[in-house]
Amino acid sequence: MAFGLVMVYSTTRSGPHPFAFVRSQILHMGVGVLIGIVLLAVDYRSLAGGARGLYIANLLLLTAVLVLGRTSFGAQRWISLGPLGQFQPSEFAKLAIVITLAKHLSDRPGPYTSPLDLLPFLAHIGLPVLLIFRQPDLGTALVYGAILLGMLYANGARRRDLAGLGVGGLLVVPVLWHVLKDYQRRRLLVFLDPSLDPLGSGYGIIQSKIAVGSGRVLGEGLFAGTQNVLQFVPEHHTDFIFSVIGEELGFVGAIALLGLFLLWLTRGVRIAAQARDRFGALVAVGIVSMVAFHIFVNVGMTVGIMPITGIPLPFVSFGGSALMTMLWATALLLNIGMRRQKILF
Repeated sequence: MAFGLVMVYSTTRSGPHPFAFVRSQILHMGVGVLIGIVLLAVDYRSLAGGARGLYIANLLLLTAVLVLGRTSFGAQRWISLGPLGQFQPSEFAKLAIVITLAKHLSDRPGPYTSPLDLLPFLAHIGLPVLLIFRQPDLGTALVYGAILLGMLYANGARRRDLAGLGVGGLLVVPVLWHVLKDYQRRRLLVFLDPSLDPLGSGYGIIQSKIAVGSGRVLGEGLFAGTQNVLQFVPEHHTDFIFSVIGEELGFVGAIALLGLFLLWLTRGVRIAAQARDRFGALVAVGIVSMVAFHIFVNVGMTVGIMPITGIPLPFVSFGGSALMTMLWATALLLNIGMRRQKILF
């Protein structure tokens, strides 16, 4: 998070209020940490008992976005809280789905002998995915898929059945193409060839790759990146913040950040392996799958190996809802780890 604050300041300091974004990020960080401490104090197993209510509340909140949500850049994803700002329910929904799906899977453990055995779990995420897709938020819908695959595999699903789900998803792509918004179609097309629209949809990918490449080994220096300072890279404080890291801190800085992520992920996997019950292990696997997918897609889209989906870089990209969700997910992981053994008196 400290790394993220420095980079958020680097990308937003040229505005009339250079510390406005950093202050907002620190405020959300403080709230996230306080609620995270509360999460640590409550036994994670109590969440399993409230899974049904959490699932219903999640659906109601996602439905409220479609009715009351604020529209920005063609997407309706935010609910305004007046002077308190706004929040993005689809971010909190990720953690809610991890918890409720873990309860569902722990109640119906594998091994699963038929692909039909997986249908109840597909239905579990189907309605939330549909509501998120309507916003539209294709990136978050894909995160749900990554969470589902990771948790199904951990719960005993066969690899060939999971591969079948992947093939089935690819077969649906031609149908979804007609449902996607125009800007989503353009993003997918320029992913294959950015030169199709170099001054439009392909502009972000082209400038991002220039920024990352210009950083070379040691970078151009903190606060000294030309692509950043001159704002050639769009959304450089949110979706494309890794481009600024690559430009200003170079390969060394990028590897340092990825090393921190690797440490977080390996600790998360260790907690999943040592969890005292199936529910805790599945929650840990779901959280690790969610964060790993975020990192892979966000970093991938800045260097052109993944399409632009608007998925933030965990703990680093500017965005209060995303930051608090990652903090609570980390607190829940710690909760599972600290209760891996019975306390005897």
